[in-house]
Amino acid sequence: MAADPPIRDGAWAFPAESDADLGSAITTLLRSLPARPRLLGLGEPMHGEEALTRLRNEVFRHLVEHEGYRSIALESDCLSGLIVDAYVTEGTGTLDDVMARGFSPGFAGSAENRELVRWMREYNRDRPVQDRIAFFGFDAPIEMTGPDGPRRALVALHDYLSTWLDADLVPHTLDVVEDLIGSDDRWTDPAILTDPSRSVGLSADAGALRLVADDLMASLTAQSPRLIHATSHDDWWRACLYGRSAAGLLRYHAAMADTSETRMVRLMGLRDAMMADNLRAVAEQRSPIGPTLVHAHNRHLQRDESVWRLPPGWGPLEGRTLRWWSAGAIVSARLGDAYAFVASALGTAPLQGLGVPRPDTLEGMLSALPGNRHVIDPAGLAAALGAAGTRPAPRTDTSADHGYFPLDPGHLDRADGLVFVEHGAPGPDA
Repeated sequence: MAADPPIRDGAWAFPAESDADLGSAITTLLRSLPARPRLLGLGEPMHGEEALTRLRNEVFRHLVEHEGYRSIALESDCLSGLIVDAYVTEGTGTLDDVMARGFSPGFAGSAENRELVRWMREYNRDRPVQDRIAFFGFDAPIEMTGPDGPRRALVALHDYLSTWLDADLVPHTLDVVEDLIGSDDRWTDPAILTDPSRSVGLSADAGALRLVADDLMASLTAQSPRLIHATSHDDWWRACLYGRSAAGLLRYHAAMADTSETRMVRLMGLRDAMMADNLRAVAEQRSPIGPTLVHAHNRHLQRDESVWRLPPGWGPLEGRTLRWWSAGAIVSARLGDAYAFVASALGTAPLQGLGVPRPDTLEGMLSALPGNRHVIDPAGLAAALGAAGTRPAPRTDTSADHGYFPLDPGHLDRADGLVFVEHGAPGPDA
């Protein structure tokens, strides 16, 4: 039996079982912040737990209906996310097709992601354009098996420029771009992840493509008054997304060819840097009428360095500890109070193979709270734990796929809020 956690003396912990309870708790959390954030990060300690994505959906509905939020940004492919946004804002395509093509692999099958997209489309259906809510993917077009090739982003950027500018203002022809890219297979070969020698990221073609991407982005900036007038601010914003993605992917492919011991750290840092650039673009260019809820893994949204000890299955890298700055840390450093971060933690998750936490861990202590879901003041909790002389032990158990990352009790005061869910979705025999 876990001991009662010392949540008192200025700390607040609100039960969040019902939509009304959760909404009241989130409103209280927002009122506690020093400023109204443009980006509100809601982290999750693992992917694939539907109890957490269901809570995210409830939080987003409350923020839209009561706090003036106008968009959501998920840890999913930023380019594919445009497909989802076109559906929820304009009704383009079908829900089945959007779920199949609009998310990074692994997120498309989520029932709660499907429900989010369905609800957003229904919310927007009869509203004028200026009142509609938007969807963003903010992750780089990168999966665990490797990054996309540059074709999708570079060709889309070139198409935009060549459609709206005279030919002499577009630095390179499409034929040149296509010839330099060559076969997509040489960019997306999964074997590159463990064999840098197979990467084309430092080839002459890749180097030339980095200059092409730079030239096209320079033209996009130099001609921005003409382009925004001829198309729209949103169209120009999307072209900027293509350019950022192309440049970021080419940078990432160059790092894939690195043979040094810092290769994996560089790759992790480059991905989060791309995430951070996308989030800043959402905050500064696409969401002037209201703030954005950002949902991703805690490790991508926290203000501290991210740490990952590579689990079994990583060959010679197994057991190595990687450290890199998260997207949240980068955005927080640059936006200040315009960014806020709410971490989340989970007690048990039967479907994920995550058992009951030890009573002396932070999750074990929080499990003593009555009810299943709570929104908690983390700084107040940290102070109360310190005053009581209580040091939670680090949680060492993990999920079956090693995907659960426990909260670091020492970093509690670096978050603006904490959501705790004691029980994940029940297993099939429950």
